[in-house]
Amino acid sequence: MKAASAVTVNAPGRLHLGFLDPGASLGRRFGSLGLVIDGISTTLEMRLARSHNDNNDNHVNSDDDRYTAPPYASEELPRLREHIEALKRLSGRREPLDVRLRHVLPVHAGLGSGTQLALCAGHAFARLHGLDLDAAQLALALARGARSGVGVAGFEHGGLILDGGPRSATELPPVLARLPFPDEWRVLLVLDDARSGLSGPAERKAMAALPPFPQDLAAHACHLALMQILPAAAEHDFAPFARGVSELQEGIGRYFAPSQGGIYTSAAVARVLDWIGARHCAGIGQSSWGPTGFAILASHEEATHAVAAARAAGVVGPTLRLEIVKGRNAGATIIHAPGDA
Repeated sequence: MKAASAVTVNAPGRLHLGFLDPGASLGRRFGSLGLVIDGISTTLEMRLARSHNDNNDNHVNSDDDRYTAPPYASEELPRLREHIEALKRLSGRREPLDVRLRHVLPVHAGLGSGTQLALCAGHAFARLHGLDLDAAQLALALARGARSGVGVAGFEHGGLILDGGPRSATELPPVLARLPFPDEWRVLLVLDDARSGLSGPAERKAMAALPPFPQDLAAHACHLALMQILPAAAEHDFAPFARGVSELQEGIGRYFAPSQGGIYTSAAVARVLDWIGARHCAGIGQSSWGPTGFAILASHEEATHAVAAARAAGVVGPTLRLEIVKGRNAGATIIHAPGDA
């Protein structure tokens, strides 16, 4: 692979629609269903360092590297710097870099921000230096994808994804199925800017404290995924898809409720989704640890009607943001300028 002189990577967010067996009651742990979504993303630019005269960005300097980001994304700069340092140790390439974080997914919101930031950094670094490293190699190098393979597979291909759970701590979960998400369906995101989902040590502690996952619940989750949700998506049959997603989320949400204060992390999000679920055929749930909730609806018109009616009914709290997005059936976009070689 030839080195590039500059690289821009744009990685979409994802919804984690549920684990199939987080307790390994059937012999293999986790297994995930997830969906890549359009409209929100992380965007990173990287080139070899040179002088700049920017005055409005926040800056974090590591040796001769230069890191910039808009103020709302500045908290991600230390983590980004850690990724770049890990890549330099791995590759032995120490040239000073100019790294610009243009946009970031909401952090600790259940949208895959950590994995997408790592993969953006990894792919930009690899392309800039002509290194032949794919998403799986980069994810392992940067300690991503330990439980779910949806974020890594979504970065590469997009779509509705089912993985089989990791075989070991040094292997990514295999992708068992990847289907295009129907173009006419829509996803209503319910985001709560006042709350954050569990992450890091708190997430690990919460996972360790959970009781054994019942085998019958794991079997039912697998049946829902393989015999209802995926077939309905393949046939563009919305009603059974929506019922399957809601039922999968209900079971998983109740299992994780002791760690997150209920089926939903945010009571404000729960109020909106309960209201919509009672009045619309929709796939309702929370992505990962939240607080982001979602309602998958059959069309843009159905989604806009649900939003307008919920607002008119006064169930949308002041900390919430409601956004209608599509599923995304393509992975990240990577644009690079040719190098001198």
